[in-house]
Amino acid sequence: MSGKTDPEALPEQACPIAPVVEIVFSRWTTPILWALHEFGRQRFVELECRITTITPKVLTQRLRQLERDGLVVRTYHPEIPPRVEYEISDLGRSLGPLFASLTQWADTNLPEVERSRHNYDNTTAPRT
Repeated sequence: MSGKTDPEALPEQACPIAPVVEIVFSRWTTPILWALHEFGRQRFVELECRITTITPKVLTQRLRQLERDGLVVRTYHPEIPPRVEYEISDLGRSLGPLFASLTQWADTNLPEVERSRHNYDNTTAPRT
């Protein structure tokens, strides 16, 4: 990593990627962005069907936050009945290379992580 940080700063303030991690990797952000990227513009109900483990309340909250952060665009159609659609923004799409890198890392390294977890969980030595 590059860039100088204040040695007096708290660790969470000193880490230059902490704000990005907070935005991009909060609990439901990645599944929502993935669904919008993969399937294009969608209505709330369509997202709800694709991400079956999210509650409507949480989906609403996350969509609002993603819209606020500029990663999702909400389009209101004043029809009867009204129609609202969500789509990933250009800013949200710009995260594609990051997600591609993470996918590559996962493909390469998750088996080793799983082995480490298995070894750790099966160790009988007491932990201090």
